[in-house]
Amino acid sequence: MSESNKDTFMVVGKIVLISVVAALLLGITYVPTSAQLKINEANSKTSILGELIPEANNNFEAVYGDTVNEDGESNVLYYRALDSSGNIIGYAFFREQAGAQGAIVVAGGIDSTFSTFRGMDVLSHEETPGLGAKIVEDSFQNQFVNIPLASLALSSSGGSIDAITGATISSQAVVDALNSKIGEIEEAEE
Repeated sequence: MSESNKDTFMVVGKIVLISVVAALLLGITYVPTSAQLKINEANSKTSILGELIPEANNNFEAVYGDTVNEDGESNVLYYRALDSSGNIIGYAFFREQAGAQGAIVVAGGIDSTFSTFRGMDVLSHEETPGLGAKIVEDSFQNQFVNIPLASLALSSSGGSIDAITGATISSQAVVDALNSKIGEIEEAEE
């Protein structure tokens, strides 16, 4: 074996060894990290639900569907917000909707009579910075606080929500996500 072949073999061997060690370290840290991420996500969702319907004092009853997630657990369709006596005072939910650049995940809340929309929050999005990304700004989200359900539409369609200039698709995606999920909840609660 020539000297240059030996050198090449040593370099390739070192790269393979470094790759194996890195893969092992990633594998070792993945399991505890993924468990903590699930805990953090659950805590974050509980906090958001509490902000949407604070009168529930974080007393939310999950309503499960027939489908299961990758962990084999039933998927949560929405949450019933309960008062201290166990009476339903509203509904809260999470919904993913396609936006202009990718998925938008929103949280929303509605009263128990399906007449007043309580508010919303954007959990994640992939919208264009400076345009569609403005869906996370208070000036957009505050338009959704305590409005009649009949007004939950863009102003161009007769509603009370002003679309973000240059980001009508993102604005419409948020409104569509909220309205479609409210419709599903109303149908399920009949």
